[in-house]
Amino acid sequence: MLSIVIPTLNEKNNLPLLLESLKKQNFSGSYELIVSDAGSEDDTIEVAKKFGCKIAKGGWPAKGKNEGAKLAKGDLILFIDADVILPEDFIEKNLGEFYFRKLDVASFYIQSLNSVHNFLFKILFNFPSKITERFLPQAMNIILVKKDLHQKIGGFDEEIKLGEELDYVRRGAKIGKFGVLKSVKIFASTRRFQQDGWFKTWLKYFLCQLYMLFFGPVKSDIFKYKFNHYKFNHYKK
Repeated sequence: MLSIVIPTLNEKNNLPLLLESLKKQNFSGSYELIVSDAGSEDDTIEVAKKFGCKIAKGGWPAKGKNEGAKLAKGDLILFIDADVILPEDFIEKNLGEFYFRKLDVASFYIQSLNSVHNFLFKILFNFPSKITERFLPQAMNIILVKKDLHQKIGGFDEEIKLGEELDYVRRGAKIGKFGVLKSVKIFASTRRFQQDGWFKTWLKYFLCQLYMLFFGPVKSDIFKYKFNHYKFNHYKK
């Protein structure tokens, strides 16, 4: 079984889009949906229940993912942000590649329906991810992992303020096999980049990478990371 863990906070507009895209998957296997909510004040929980999701009490992204994973019954866990949309053949093809390559943890390439944003994703994330796949794993928005590996590394580090996904896949790669799945890309929202600015956001992520290389995980608020601070809290191309 595949367990899909979705951390949320006030995602009543985005969550239905993601869950609808999951319903449309050409996937013959079984899966469960787990929404780990950080105290939404909108109808996020109602939306999750409508789609038959299990509900976990979450928190900041790392805690939300860990709490959701505690309810997971599957031997594989897919951690996915609420503002992502999946193409119909996403799960089937990527699981096939995951097993064929005998991976233990994996990240994915991202894309956008907007041609300009799609180009920026290619040069700023997909290409670097390909280049550093074997020695410096990258991850953003979505991670697929074997449950036993998740447990062996102790899950996500809840003390990290920014870059918990990078820390997670890099710790995972030390005891398991990591890879970037290339079969089907996800559609990722650009709302953070559009609100905070593309240059400012990518510069922050780049500096986070340098900090991690020289000093370790970012456990102080040096980068002033904000969680769900969007003026327009919905999926944006």
